[in-house]
Parts: sequence; C-alpha cells; structure tokens
Amino acid sequence: MSDYTDKTANELADMALAEAIASGEDKIVEQINELLGASSQSLAEAYSTAIRVRRAEKRARALLAASAAARGA
Repeated sequence: MSDYTDKTANELADMALAEAIASGEDKIVEQINELLGASSQSLAEAYSTAIRVRRAEKRARALLAASAAARGA
C-alpha cells in the first residue's frame, strides 16, 4: 500500500477510536469502515488493520499493567 493510504488509514483510525470513546458509541468505527469499503477497498483494509493493531496494543498494555500491579511494581 502507498504511504498516503497508510497515513490516512492511521489518522482515520485514531480519529474514529477517539470519537468512539468521546461519544460512547463504538459503532462509528464500523460505520467508517463501511464507508471506506464502498469507495476504496485498499483504504478500508488499511483502516481495519490500524483499528485491530490499536485495540490489540491496548489489550496488551492492560495485561502488562495488571501483571506489574500484581507483583507490586
């Protein structure tokens, strides 16, 4: 994928996740994915990947924090 596609997907993922948190409505993330998919499959795939990566990172960081807390660090 192009640098533009990756950059745009990352920016949209950050914005969508921030809006989902601010509004309490996680549905916005999927709505954007559907919108992108209707126009650009490449951008939709990059966006989906960016969302999955950010969510996985959040879960991993939470697990590491819980582990550190459990051992008193």
